[in-house]
Amino acid sequence: MSEYIKKDYNDLIIVPSSFSTIRSRKEINPYYKMGKGFHLPLITAPMDTVVDDVNDSLFILNKINICYPRGIKPKWNDGSCMQFESISLGEFENLIIEKNLISNSSDGKYYVCIDIANGHMNYLHDLIKSAKITFGSSIVIMAGNIANPETYKILSDCGADFVRVGIGNGNGCLTTEQTGIGYPSASLIKECYELSCVLKTPAKIIADGGINTYSDILKALALGADYVMMGSLFNRALESCGDTYFGPFKLNPQGRFASWLFDNGYTLKKKFRGMSTKEVQKKWGKDELTTSEGVTRIRKVDYKLHKWTENFTDYLRSNMSYCNSTNLK
Repeated sequence: MSEYIKKDYNDLIIVPSSFSTIRSRKEINPYYKMGKGFHLPLITAPMDTVVDDVNDSLFILNKINICYPRGIKPKWNDGSCMQFESISLGEFENLIIEKNLISNSSDGKYYVCIDIANGHMNYLHDLIKSAKITFGSSIVIMAGNIANPETYKILSDCGADFVRVGIGNGNGCLTTEQTGIGYPSASLIKECYELSCVLKTPAKIIADGGINTYSDILKALALGADYVMMGSLFNRALESCGDTYFGPFKLNPQGRFASWLFDNGYTLKKKFRGMSTKEVQKKWGKDELTTSEGVTRIRKVDYKLHKWTENFTDYLRSNMSYCNSTNLK
């Protein structure tokens, strides 16, 4: 890619290897190993119309990592996938001051997402350094969001373990549209990946935002993302925790009746909202509401989570077979 011409997912296509030694997709491993378990290179966005403490077991069953919305404590993690607790910048600071770190995983570590929009702040970087000095490897930090490759380097050097890459291009976000801030996703991931190859302690790259299709996920991985974070695509699954409606009637999306209606071709609708909307600000108890950089939509339910995941895994294996790749690395 030219230094001056930046690309997004729609600008690119993946060219297959000139030859492939793979004879069957069964030879391909589309999972990362974690402890005794295996998980896909996917993680939920910390959105309250995607995942909560009721449907989280379904994501875990489908080998999808979880980043919980603020206010929800992860269940005890048996090591089958990653489960991040989302907290504010102020809560992260208090955690360091109070030195009260409680593991939320069987590996003895505390997995935390510092859930803020602007990962470019020096104050955040200083807090991450302090956390790593105080807690060492006992804390696993997800930071972001960023829209500048140099900030990925800064966060890696500070000790962040995962960096959310992307600002303003999510389906629930208006940041780029309203502020002009952003960076084309494909170029951003590629340039962060190139930096990761020369850094001493590179953070894992999480492609976050602008994922609309299976192929977008595969392009993000091919460009160098370790994981892809999604809200919109997971929200469109029947079992997501967004308010679910059959006409004027509100349903339990994990219930048998909702499942029966969907299986028999009835149209179900679901609420989806960005986490900077005024609705969410009120939910978090903010006294002063700021201008929203998010949207709220009602959308059609398109699939069940297990079927979407099955399709994704097959498409990932197929892609890897074309590219002569037997594992994600």
